[in-house]
Amino acid sequence: MILLNVKNINTGYGDLQILRNVSLTINKGEIVALLGSNGAGKSTLMRSIAGRIRVWDGEIFFKDKNIANLAPEKIVKLGISLAPERRRIFSGMTVKENLEIGAYQRRDGLKQRMGKIFSIFPRLYERKNHLGGDLSGGEQQMLAIGRALMNDPELLLIDEFTLGLAPTIVQTLVDVVKQINDSGVSILLVEQDVNMALEISNRAYVMEVGEITISGESKVLIEHPKIKEAYLGI
Repeated sequence: MILLNVKNINTGYGDLQILRNVSLTINKGEIVALLGSNGAGKSTLMRSIAGRIRVWDGEIFFKDKNIANLAPEKIVKLGISLAPERRRIFSGMTVKENLEIGAYQRRDGLKQRMGKIFSIFPRLYERKNHLGGDLSGGEQQMLAIGRALMNDPELLLIDEFTLGLAPTIVQTLVDVVKQINDSGVSILLVEQDVNMALEISNRAYVMEVGEITISGESKVLIEHPKIKEAYLGI
């Protein structure tokens, strides 16, 4: 079953076009990786899906409903949450307060869902009364993902979740992403670590200068000559 279907979208900032006829699909239960160099348009695509920037033309269907240019809060309510690039947590609020804000579209069962987040991230429970700005980079990333999960999404968008983190923290987050997916949440993942992204995902798309240039099953793409040369250094 196709959960998300992005069809030929074009968009950008002001008069600067970033995405050109971008299409991709995510099936229910999948982890899909979105790969590409800095400036390729990956975050712009994520923000377009989440309603953070306006789509010039094209369509974005989520469960057969066209969500292109819906207000972000309506998209969240339908079941899509974004853990943005560079985390963007509220540094002057506690961990608990950050999580509560994440549930702005789902106030029912707040305590139970927060408990679920703390079971996924025990470190956040230990730090629940600490300010977001006092957390380490890895803890802040846990908080960003936890906050996105507070609306109980069907589709989780994660933008650059291992950026600048130590290998031990990265492995913890990789395990968490798998755990979230195993619980029934589909995931679209933007990640600079191409080898890791291809290892944990079912399928992947490669974006170059605002266009999708390569796509397929991750286990096939990891052997693709262009990916080996451009991204894996082989």
